[in-house]
Amino acid sequence: MAANDMPEIQIDADNMYREESFSDLKVGSIRKLIPVTREGEDDSSRDVRYEGSASLMTPAGNLPLSFELEADTLAGAIDQFPDAVNAAAERAIEELKEMQRQQSQQ
Repeated sequence: MAANDMPEIQIDADNMYREESFSDLKVGSIRKLIPVTREGEDDSSRDVRYEGSASLMTPAGNLPLSFELEADTLAGAIDQFPDAVNAAAERAIEELKEMQRQQSQQ
């Protein structure tokens, strides 16, 4: 650790990605993460990743959702989006309920 007890933060230069973002401007967005080398060139030895994001309105306010999409193409990520966002919403709601249960027990 540094003298001020802050952890040393280093970026992992061997695990870099270039990001492209796609959105329908209504429901959510999909990020395409393209692996690159430390020089910024495409790294074909690693797989492209897709991640989805959306927001769920709750009585307590806006709940941001992020989730991985197991797809090889943007079309595949779009097809997976509805099921993945619903699963992420269910997980988030269950986590909120568990937090409420724990708070009520204290």
